[in-house]
Amino acid sequence: MSQAAVQSQGSAKVDTEFDIELRKVYKVFNGEPAVSRVDLTIQRGEFFSILGPSGCGKTTTLRMIAGFETPTAGEVLIRGQLMTNVPPYLRPVNTVFQSYALFSHLTVKENVAFGLRLKRRSRAEVEERVNEALKLVKMEPLATRFPAQLSGGQQQRVALARALVNRPAVVLLDEPLGALDLKLRKQMQVELSTLHRDLGVTFIMVTHDQEEAMSLSDRIAVMHEGKVEQLGTPQEIYEHPATPFVASFIGDTNLFRGQITNIDRSILKIQTESGLPIMVQPVEPWNADLIRTKVVVSIRPEKVYVSFYPPDIRLNCFEGRLRNVMYLGTHVHYLIELPTGDRLTVLQPNTAGALPDSDIPIYVYWATTDCLALLDR
Repeated sequence: MSQAAVQSQGSAKVDTEFDIELRKVYKVFNGEPAVSRVDLTIQRGEFFSILGPSGCGKTTTLRMIAGFETPTAGEVLIRGQLMTNVPPYLRPVNTVFQSYALFSHLTVKENVAFGLRLKRRSRAEVEERVNEALKLVKMEPLATRFPAQLSGGQQQRVALARALVNRPAVVLLDEPLGALDLKLRKQMQVELSTLHRDLGVTFIMVTHDQEEAMSLSDRIAVMHEGKVEQLGTPQEIYEHPATPFVASFIGDTNLFRGQITNIDRSILKIQTESGLPIMVQPVEPWNADLIRTKVVVSIRPEKVYVSFYPPDIRLNCFEGRLRNVMYLGTHVHYLIELPTGDRLTVLQPNTAGALPDSDIPIYVYWATTDCLALLDR
């Protein structure tokens, strides 16, 4: 199935680089906002993820794109066309649900053909398109089996084939790998990525799994309490989180609350609430009138180094005690308690040396460029 075939939809061609546009979209349930002023543009052919914890509004946002929910305010456009009065079955999108939603009494082939038969396509066209879709997801040999005879990963492939057979402009993925075990989920991540690359179709995925979003996406929208907290590439969001929430939700981090006590030569001096003096060198200089501003310092565990002897380092170097060591195979996880009572997590590559005992003195340190100061909102 070619990219052109998958993307063709029989509607007039619209000259826009965006497959999806959300313009100031709100959704209110029983007087409570579930989605608040979401503005998004999703480019054609992009793998876009909406990431966030339960209740943040990500699934509601996806359902408004699909047409299963109507925005309380704002506009949803697909390929430049306003979708206000367009029902789900007439939108050029197809959704893959976490539950797969396969018909148990139909074979794999019949499940995939179901939508085409509802549209009264010819028998020859149904046969051709179903075979193409099954070939894409490598399910041709199992075409005559029923869903109960398939593994979770195989059912996921059938659900994908059923979505792709309609040749949508956009494929919507609602927690598509959530029901799979860890090993199978990893395999399906690779397959999803390969399928997306081969087809060039726009994929929009909703997930709460940070690693899944980071590994698959071209861009990610991190949602929190109904709003988009940050929008960017996986690297931008991980290396330069815009808020304390994003820093804590994307990966692991050490957070220290405090206030700026001095700004000297682009170095922020921050005194934490527990009394730690932390120096931060931001990418861009901060204005001097931000002294005494409350901030949160974020330090990723892999950016912190440990030493069993006092290192020759002046800034961001503290003595503590090793409280816990966990062997993770490729890495070693340390939990270190400082005299202030603060605890740091440290993640270092496994060098195959002997693991240290707990409750021994240890030093931690990090570079001024390896920590971030975020405004404490």
